[in-house]
Amino acid sequence: MPAEPTVLAEGDGQQPVEPPEPTETSEVRPAGKRSGWASLRPLVLRLHFYAGLLIAPFLLVAATTGLLYACSYQVEKIVYADELRVPVAAGKSELPLARQVAAARKAHPEGTVGAVRPAPEDGATTRVLLSGVPGVDPDRTLAVFVNPYTGEVCGALEQYGASGALPLRTWIDELHRDLHLGEPGRLYSELAASWLWVIAGGGLVLWFGRRRSQRKLRNLKSATGRRRTLSLHGSVGVWAALGLFVLSATGLTWSTYAGQSISDLREAIGQTTPSVAAAGAGEHSEHGGAAGSGGTGKAADVGLDAVLKAARGEGLSNPVEIIPPADASSAYVVKQVRRSWPVKQDSVAVNPANGEVTDVLRFDDYPVLAKLTRWGIDAHSGSLFGVVNQIALAALALCLILLIVWGYRMWWQRGRGTSFGRPMARGAWQDVPAHILVPLMAAIAVLGYFVPLLGIPLAAFLAVDIALGEIAYRRGRRTP
Repeated sequence: MPAEPTVLAEGDGQQPVEPPEPTETSEVRPAGKRSGWASLRPLVLRLHFYAGLLIAPFLLVAATTGLLYACSYQVEKIVYADELRVPVAAGKSELPLARQVAAARKAHPEGTVGAVRPAPEDGATTRVLLSGVPGVDPDRTLAVFVNPYTGEVCGALEQYGASGALPLRTWIDELHRDLHLGEPGRLYSELAASWLWVIAGGGLVLWFGRRRSQRKLRNLKSATGRRRTLSLHGSVGVWAALGLFVLSATGLTWSTYAGQSISDLREAIGQTTPSVAAAGAGEHSEHGGAAGSGGTGKAADVGLDAVLKAARGEGLSNPVEIIPPADASSAYVVKQVRRSWPVKQDSVAVNPANGEVTDVLRFDDYPVLAKLTRWGIDAHSGSLFGVVNQIALAALALCLILLIVWGYRMWWQRGRGTSFGRPMARGAWQDVPAHILVPLMAAIAVLGYFVPLLGIPLAAFLAVDIALGEIAYRRGRRTP
């Protein structure tokens, strides 16, 4: 987003001329208070400058890794084509799910069957997800890929998350989320998401606040140097602003601290994501450990095929995931796992003793905030609108990378002679009228409480800035 606007020289054919800018120690302000936008603009400009300068490295990492992740969906299909796809067997129908699970268990008897994802379309493989497999991270499963027409096992790969990410996409996802540093590493991505909307919003306000004439806008086309960089930075920033706001908001939804604040708020107002009732819905005395066997036809268990048939009767079309009962008193859970538009997230509970549906949960019945959270996360991760979503994310990430590069270039170009990257003058907040400043500070304090990786760095910046200003002032008093 744009740094401090400059003026154009009056006259015919003159090149743009930048006004002299105050140095770090020159606390020059106009006599008397200004009002409205005139009083806020220097403050917004200084915040945009410093936030962009200090937070940009985190944003650059997030944008670069996000660009990689947006491309990972299509790359995954190529890299793991042998596991994901099989030739469609002419004249052959799919084998019963129980036989497919049995084939997977024969090849991989370790662990227990945690879920089964039947082949969602012609030519796709069935995934049998094994949990508790030695050597596999506890928060992941081992996905065994089975040819649904022949029962042949096509391979086995670790899978992560509800989106079914395989090793390549999982590695890139973790790089983007926490730089492979675990929970401490998540602070970097939350810091980037917390400040992205502030930087984008500040730049947007500065851009539209310039109110230049059409003649000056036309002259900008022939601008060079810093004016040219400013033009590129501002124009791309304006076009990308809405997407950057969405990325920031959706990224905060599943962050560590701000995400917890959002979850607490949703819980307080009754907007949490509901789940189908499975506990106690499958009461039967001899359920024989379906969780370990995958419900493959044991006594008092109708089996996976009957469960899937019951779910189909409730309108659950592909893709679906079947989760075996957690214990002897629980039911099967069958849920749709399609997150592309239109979203399919309905789920049912099925009694393993008789195959009757005991509970149904429709996505249409989700609370509003639960739906918005689901859509927001899926849009952020690139699955909501499929390839279009992924292209849009890649374009946004590329725009953000360019904005950061142009921003640093403007900082470089702002230097004079041996002075490199001079910052904006201090004291802009002193020109803001109290009736604007006080509510603004209160709003920032409240926002900083709920988004701590915005509030804490901002408070630290203000403290350091005030201290440096005092040091500069005292040194200036001793200067003859």
